[in-house]
Amino acid sequence: MQLTLLTSLLLGLTSTHAAPPGAYPDGEALISAMHDRYAGKWYNTLTFVQTTTLTKPALRSETWYEAARIPGMLRIDIAPLDSANTLYFRNDSVYRVAQGKLRGGRPFVHPLMVLGFDVYADPIETTLGKLKGLGFDLSKIREGSWQGRRTYIVGAAEGDTTSAQFWIDRERLVFVRMLEPSKDGKGGVEETQFNRYQKLGLGWIAIEVTFTVNGELLQKEEYADARADVVLPDGLFD
Repeated sequence: MQLTLLTSLLLGLTSTHAAPPGAYPDGEALISAMHDRYAGKWYNTLTFVQTTTLTKPALRSETWYEAARIPGMLRIDIAPLDSANTLYFRNDSVYRVAQGKLRGGRPFVHPLMVLGFDVYADPIETTLGKLKGLGFDLSKIREGSWQGRRTYIVGAAEGDTTSAQFWIDRERLVFVRMLEPSKDGKGGVEETQFNRYQKLGLGWIAIEVTFTVNGELLQKEEYADARADVVLPDGLFD
């Protein structure tokens, strides 16, 4: 009887001091968990049709046809297709083609590809290296909420809305929000949201993406006809 009581007390003390389920000591552990949750399950290729609403310099709408091979490759063909205006994201670089001719290219690590897709396919150390290079402080992690769902917030302390940070849905372990200092050097804040998640294959896709600066909407993307693990031509990303 006494042994049973003592055991119960010890178990109670242990459970009181144990980390809550799903808690991570830092951003590195969270990235590792994201990778492990969907490794070998997340789709390898993706296609969708995107309606892009732009607000600057004037309100307008465009249709973009997108194809991705995960990790690291994304092609965007901007309608009308006979104009041959295309963006390529490949091997941490971006290239612009206009009227079928290469107009320029530069190194570019796309944070939304890293956090939204590549994290589930790239080696964990590769993802960590890219995120550190993008300026995220992976030693900082806390919990919060976003759009009624519990989240992990990596890169910023409580009340900090200006440091580079990304938000991850606690249950699904998918990217939902990013804040970073504005690139115009004027002290503003750029915000990206992945909204309206839907299941796609054994993974997920956010069918709405928004970009704002200081709360002003600059671009909104809405995805339709999303398809996973489609067969893509070998030369599509060349």
